[in-house]
Parts: sequence; structure tokens; C-alpha cells
Amino acid sequence: MLTERTSGDGSPLFVFAGGGTGGHLYPALAVSTVLRERFGDARIVFFGTERPIDGRILDGTDCELVKQGLPRLSAAPWRWPAIVAGYRKSTARCKARFEHDRPAVVVGTGGLGSVPAVCEAARQGIPTALLNPDAVPGRANRYVAPRVDMVFAQWGEALGHFPPAVDVRVLGCPVRRAFNRASRQAGVERFGLDPDLKTLLVTGASQGARTVNEAIAANMDFLTDQEDWQILHLTGEGDFERFEGLYRERSLRATVLSFTDYMFDALAAADLVVSRAGASTLAEITALGKPSVLMPYPFHKDMHQLANARCLVSAPTGAAARIVHDAVDASVNGPALREAIEPLMTDARKRGIMSEAAERLGRGNAAQRVADDLAILAGVTATEAAPAPCEILEGSC
Repeated sequence: MLTERTSGDGSPLFVFAGGGTGGHLYPALAVSTVLRERFGDARIVFFGTERPIDGRILDGTDCELVKQGLPRLSAAPWRWPAIVAGYRKSTARCKARFEHDRPAVVVGTGGLGSVPAVCEAARQGIPTALLNPDAVPGRANRYVAPRVDMVFAQWGEALGHFPPAVDVRVLGCPVRRAFNRASRQAGVERFGLDPDLKTLLVTGASQGARTVNEAIAANMDFLTDQEDWQILHLTGEGDFERFEGLYRERSLRATVLSFTDYMFDALAAADLVVSRAGASTLAEITALGKPSVLMPYPFHKDMHQLANARCLVSAPTGAAARIVHDAVDASVNGPALREAIEPLMTDARKRGIMSEAAERLGRGNAAQRVADDLAILAGVTATEAAPAPCEILEGSC
């Protein structure tokens, strides 16, 4: 029989460890919202990073953010002392915190920011789990996987990358409830779009993508000619002003934002998506059944975004996406992107077929299924829960 585990004040403490990107935070936020609903007195703590994106996503919630001074992993030897020092400091902080306020469970969400908390929790005998939405697990996830009690994967393609003894459960990638509630009308109203025009959504995820933006810039002539389309472009901070100017010069119908907290509305408004292939982004795209052209991030050694994209292209349900390999050269990317988007922008039937395939891939209940298993793993009992106080922005924690 499982013993109920609670923190020092009697309320269960759920710790999520990892950050630095939206992909390391948003799936955990989706799960934390479900946990709050089931355990009304639960506390949620994120052991994140000092990168601005962590504060931006978590500010305005009542989820505590513990910022860890962890430098980015690097192959450069002169950076190793700072990485080791930061890791040791974070581990000591986790040790002191967990001994004082024992979590019911610690969940790693990916990246170096997840490693100190997960490893220290395992050392103290605290139940541990790992969210692994990528088809090819990252270095941090591969390192901690043998130490955790349970791994939650988005796709079966991840199974072969973990040791056989690891308990891997293919449940999908959690998405915030707002994605299941989103509507085109709400998205159009949110961003001031024309409801009579089709919408091309361009996004480089939470931090933007320069080479995706450059590929769009190389297609300005083509996009100007698409009179029945408008563009919603999430550029990232660095390219915002430039693209505002480019679209204005062309008198193109475009809404340009550096970032949005309302990605569910942006996707709901879209008829076609051009995007990177981050795992949580693809979970959101499939949750809303959107056809997409994917430009996987080209600089990772293991090319895990390409592996993610292939899960959509080669799905048994049919191709839900097309891939444009990022050559990091606008003169190459521009024509390649046009070749992919032109037949989709001009043929509603093709978009419809891809949309149906994407919708069949979506797993909108992944957050609930992960929360079910975490509750069992943690040995906590559901209470009469109040509405989740951290569920703001129509679905984020």
C-alpha cells in the first residue's frame, strides 16, 4: 500500500525541475493545473533557470520559481568550471530545500536545469519522474532516466533511446487546457485578424527563430501576391522591429508580435503553420489539428527536432506536416519554403487532408493521464479541490 506523502505543512508539494525554454515549462504547467484541481491545497514549485523566459512564463502565477544559476552546457573547456560550480550550488540548494520541505514527487522537464533536483530527489528516496516529449531524448534526460521511477514520452519513437529497465509510458505531451478550448473566432478577435481571410502563422517558438524569419523575408514577393491570406508572425525579440517594417513597406496584411502568451489562440486562428519542430509546439499543433510546414532547428548534434518532425510526416494516420531542412542560408531556405507552402496555401483540400491527420495524432488528455500516474507515484490522495488558482491566461499555470 502506498503511504500518503505530504510536505511539512500537510499539503502535497509537487516540484517541476527544468526551464530555459517554453518547451521545458509549458507541458509541466499543463500537468500542474490538473494537479491543482485534484489536490486543492497542493503547492507547485518550479526549479528553473535565470533566463528571462522562465520569469516571463511563470510571473503572474502563484507557482513559486526557484532560479538556478546554471550556465548553458558547453563543449568549451574554459566554461566547464562555471558549469560545475553552478551545478554543485544548485544541488546543495535542492538538498537543503528537500530536507526541510519534502516533495511528494519531483518531475524533470528537460535540460540541465532538471538534473540537480531530480538527482538529489532520487538520492533522498523521493519519487521522481521525467517528462520527455522529444522523439530523441536530450542529454539531460538520457542522463537522469535511469535514476527516475517513471518516464512520460510523447511518441513511441523515444522508447529505443532509454535502457530497457526504465519504465517509459507513451502518453503524449501535456498541453494546456486552453488548447482544447480554443476557437478560430477567439483567435481572430485576440489578434485583430480579418475573419474573411485565411491566416498563415509563422513562429519560431518562445524565443523566435532567425533562419525561419529569413526564409519568410525571402518570400515577400510571393506572400504579397496571396490576396486571400493574412500573416500572424511571432518573430522573437531580435527581429520584431525589422519585420514590422518589412510588412509595412509591402502593405502586407500582417500582425507582428515578438511573443505571445496566447499561443492557443494563435494556432486556433491559423489555416497553415510555419514553425520549428520543438516537441511541445508539435503537441500543440496536433491538439488543434493544424497542417504545418516544419523547419527543424539545425544546430543540435542529435537533430532531435528533425526526429520530432518525422513523427508527424511519417505518422500512420497520414502525413500531418511537411519538412523544410534548414540550410541556414536564406537563398536556399527561401525557395525550399515556397515549394512547401505554395501548394498548401493554394489548395484547401491538401490542407484539409493534413489537418485531419494532425488531429488524429493529437492527445489532448495527456496532462490528465500524466497527473494520474504522478498521483499514484507520489502516494497522495485527492481532496475536494478549489478551482486552480494558478490557471491564468486561459489555461497556463
